[in-house]
Amino acid sequence: MPPRIHPPSKAISSILRRQQPLRQRQYATAAAAYTPAPSFSRINRTAPPIARHPSTQPPSHKPPEFRKSQLLRSYASLLRSTPLMLLFQHNNLKSSEWVGIRRELTNALRKVDEARIAAGHEPEHLADGIKLQIIQTGIFATALKIVEFYRPDEQSGATRLDPTDPITPSSASMPIYSSHGEELTHTLSKAAHEAIASLKVSHELEPLLSGPLVLLTFPTVTPQYMKTALSILSPSQPNFPAPKKRVNPGWHDPAVQGGVQKLLLLGARIEGKVFDVEGTKWVGGIEGGLEGLRGQLVGMLQSIGGGLTNTLESAGKSLYFTVEGRRMMLEEEEKPTGEAKAE
Repeated sequence: MPPRIHPPSKAISSILRRQQPLRQRQYATAAAAYTPAPSFSRINRTAPPIARHPSTQPPSHKPPEFRKSQLLRSYASLLRSTPLMLLFQHNNLKSSEWVGIRRELTNALRKVDEARIAAGHEPEHLADGIKLQIIQTGIFATALKIVEFYRPDEQSGATRLDPTDPITPSSASMPIYSSHGEELTHTLSKAAHEAIASLKVSHELEPLLSGPLVLLTFPTVTPQYMKTALSILSPSQPNFPAPKKRVNPGWHDPAVQGGVQKLLLLGARIEGKVFDVEGTKWVGGIEGGLEGLRGQLVGMLQSIGGGLTNTLESAGKSLYFTVEGRRMMLEEEEKPTGEAKAE
């Protein structure tokens, strides 16, 4: 008779149930601790360098938390992205005068938006993108040099050193590289600072960069908005008349009038080209804006084409008349004398 196996008691069953998950966890930990050997290609491949700086904030020549560094970067971005800007010199304007000038300028530009929409143009709302801001003249001059004369692709060395290469020397004079082995050439980099520090070339706009300055920036080249802005900030007859008191009484407030008298138009930077006061007013005085300029260009091309056609036709007609006259003369000479007298 086989032996009788008694089932375990309830206490022993509870102990076994507690130990079973512990054994499973031990087996899982042992399996996870096992790491396979690396492949042959992975052994021969050089490990990427350790990124010592975040990708969103590369190392700079000067600490980026300084206000001057941030102003330099913002001015460089403004010069690269703004196709049209007007330069004014301001002399001790009060806060109330700035508030009144900005208010009247915004109201006048929004009226241009409404007039364009009423005329059938697509709503662009450019008035919200036109800004009037005071700048630090010295920092703006440095940003202008970086934007105009600093070319990282042309001025940087032809050979790029790999910081992970053992033969690469480690010295303080070496340029700073990113985690991918590329030389840092951004606006605040050491390479940009050294390139501008040794530069002796002056920009056409530099003679205007003296004293307290204020910029009026436009997102696009718009002579129509430019004319309205000049009528508010620097009115002059006959192309940029000041708004009448009946139409715009706010512009005639004492605070606005005092601020406008302290603003002096110096020039403009349009599509990378520098314009003096007369050139600025010529651009702002284009009738109809860009649409009017395109119409003038089309009319000029049509007149040139019509004149060229008339010139070519007149040359052909004169040649035809000359040949016909010569032919008739030869026919007269070939006729007999008697026939000629009878006739």
